[in-house]
Amino acid sequence: MDEYHRMVGAGILNEDDRVELIRGEIVQMSPIGSQHAACVARLTEMLLGRLRGRATLWPQNPLTILPDSEPQPDIIMLAWRDDFYRHALPRPADVALLIEVADTSLRYDRHIKEPLYAEAGVRDYWIVDVVGDAIEVYRDPDAGRFRHTQRVGRSGTLTPLAFPDTPFAAVDVLG
Repeated sequence: MDEYHRMVGAGILNEDDRVELIRGEIVQMSPIGSQHAACVARLTEMLLGRLRGRATLWPQNPLTILPDSEPQPDIIMLAWRDDFYRHALPRPADVALLIEVADTSLRYDRHIKEPLYAEAGVRDYWIVDVVGDAIEVYRDPDAGRFRHTQRVGRSGTLTPLAFPDTPFAAVDVLG
């Protein structure tokens, strides 16, 4: 991870490069299309509107997963901190809810990121399947896998574990 940060510091990688560090490898991220961007914007508005002051919204920013990963999920809701994680990037213990939006990346989000997040102890991971018009919910990480998974269609409701008083209609998430 230190070498990755040195590459950023030296200008070899910059903020315009769509890459993330996964298990010690620099991985090219998929381009963001209009459906993906719209979903992230919609989620940002919804989450800010309902959770402002209760959590820190961290869209498309890095999450440090030691020893060798720094993914950039589409949305992370973090435990509230008034310094907005200024002195150190958040870690999995800070995550209240992690969301990936998948239009072309569904397989990658399921087979690469899902076990990474489970191993790291992320308690609540959602994949918004834009093409399949559903949200996959992954919970209860254990031994590198999530023990509870659920696929929620447009007519369903989702409630973040960290905010049981804040349900979301799946149709509002999917648009």
